[in-house]
Amino acid sequence: MYSFEAMCHEKGFSCIAGVDEAGRGPLAGPVVSAAVILRPDYDLPGLNDSKKLSESRRKKLFDHIPSQCLAMGIGIVSENRIDEINILRASLESMVLAVNNLSTVPDFLLIDGKFTLDLPLAQQAIVGGDGKSASIAAASVLAKVTRDHIMERLDQEYPGYGLARHKGYPTKDHREAIARMGVLPVHRLSFRGVREFVR
Repeated sequence: MYSFEAMCHEKGFSCIAGVDEAGRGPLAGPVVSAAVILRPDYDLPGLNDSKKLSESRRKKLFDHIPSQCLAMGIGIVSENRIDEINILRASLESMVLAVNNLSTVPDFLLIDGKFTLDLPLAQQAIVGGDGKSASIAAASVLAKVTRDHIMERLDQEYPGYGLARHKGYPTKDHREAIARMGVLPVHRLSFRGVREFVR
């Protein structure tokens, strides 16, 4: 999973950040991105796309990633901002925030997906990058677990919707809770499954 980083090093780049987001599909909560610059000698056994890992494995990696990276940054864009500019633009905005929150400025970005970022840095978008690049995989774990923690806190604030369980995704239970109890301040009002219940 280090081939993309190796290619960047061969081209003369020395500080490579992987960037990924979590939370494009949910009906509630923010979209969260992470940027990670791994140490050259990083040791993260089992590192992979966060979607392919068990929750316990993600949490274990989440705890170990800070000691295995030179820098990490998180970018969070709220549900209100998502409604304002749409989820794609909000996802890209959160990625830019994550990169800007790195304590070390990278000289190359590896970005999961099809789109590059509006930043004055050399970069490459990689479809399925979270399963092809170690840096992006680490970012995917950080973004996913960070967002999960946010949704667990929101579940305590708004009980009865199951936010800690489904993390805001449009499960049957979540859709039924919206229909039964109404729309929350943390719901994305522009999303189908929510907007029908906005009064």
